Amino acid sequence: MAGTVNFQQLSCTSGHQIGVAELDNTSSLNALTYDMIKLLYTQLQIWQDDDTISCVVLCAAGDKAFCAGGDVRAMYHAMQNSPPKKNQVQPFLAAYFTLEYQCDYLIHTYTKPIIVWGDGIVMGGGIGLYIGASHRVLTQHSKLAMPEITIGLYPDVGGTWFLNQLPTGIGLFLGLTGAVINASDAIDLRIADHVVRAEHKAELFEQLTHNPWRSVEENHLMVDELLANLAIDVVPAMPASQLIPYFAQIQAACVSPKLSVVYQQIMAIDGLGRWIEKAKATMQAGSPISAYICFRQVNDYHHMPLADCFRLELDLSLRCGELGEFQEGVRALLIDKTGDPQWRFNSVDHVDQSVIDQLFTSYWKPQDHPLAELGC
Repeated sequence: MAGTVNFQQLSCTSGHQIGVAELDNTSSLNALTYDMIKLLYTQLQIWQDDDTISCVVLCAAGDKAFCAGGDVRAMYHAMQNSPPKKNQVQPFLAAYFTLEYQCDYLIHTYTKPIIVWGDGIVMGGGIGLYIGASHRVLTQHSKLAMPEITIGLYPDVGGTWFLNQLPTGIGLFLGLTGAVINASDAIDLRIADHVVRAEHKAELFEQLTHNPWRSVEENHLMVDELLANLAIDVVPAMPASQLIPYFAQIQAACVSPKLSVVYQQIMAIDGLGRWIEKAKATMQAGSPISAYICFRQVNDYHHMPLADCFRLELDLSLRCGELGEFQEGVRALLIDKTGDPQWRFNSVDHVDQSVIDQLFTSYWKPQDHPLAELGC
């Protein structure tokens, strides 16, 4: 998979500069290759320490997607060429996920304003880049999801943290169903700060270059005001909410301490709309192991600090590779495209809990963990 990140620095009338990072892998909906993450992570660190850079914008080439996720095809081929061994990390997976989570965490903790322009598809690894930004901007075309249950993975890239920031039951529902939500839903769920018409992107850059940049604190406030003004005329273009009409039913369905009951109650949600029916179908066809991982994420780790969430997820992601569920999901969906994954267990009722317990064990002692210094 080819792909790069285009960088430029826009000169401002104040003498400062805007750092612009553009994901460019349009043939794969801007999916993140390892090299793309490395380029982005390195440049974000440089801009963080550059006093002439007042604000960073992360966007993407094309008009279909901000980022559809990680390069899971490359991960699949790496696991085929060098199969994971019991209790040993797969080298490419370890390198990829470590770097990805470091980059995501940097965005969460970035001191300067960082605007993510989430136009089009924002899914999986794209959510990881988007969710931690200080200024999360969507358009009327945005589509957000964490669909990892379809490939035998789970909501990673900080999902253990951000799914637990959502109203009770909603994070679990989104993780179990891979449901796609739009900009209206995202605003209601407070996982978007602004919605701006897609055609105003050029105007955003124009206004940023004329901003009177000052201190970091003032700059954050100025970006908020600028984006709020750009968002004024978006209301007529906003799509109808998809999740919100089912909000109360979803919350009621997802509070049981038993995953099998949650499944039954989600399937019983009243409504014949295409959106809810697709969510139910995706959940039923998804990996039961992935479902249990997500269930534990939102029930057992809802108070876990962000850095610890990323450390937990690095182990989880590598364990999913070791188990084989991840390879099988990618094979069926993206490689052979048969759509018939042979999951290890037929349903959540038959999942051996010792298998799930093993997934939540670490490969490393705390001081030896590759992300040990995260947040320190």
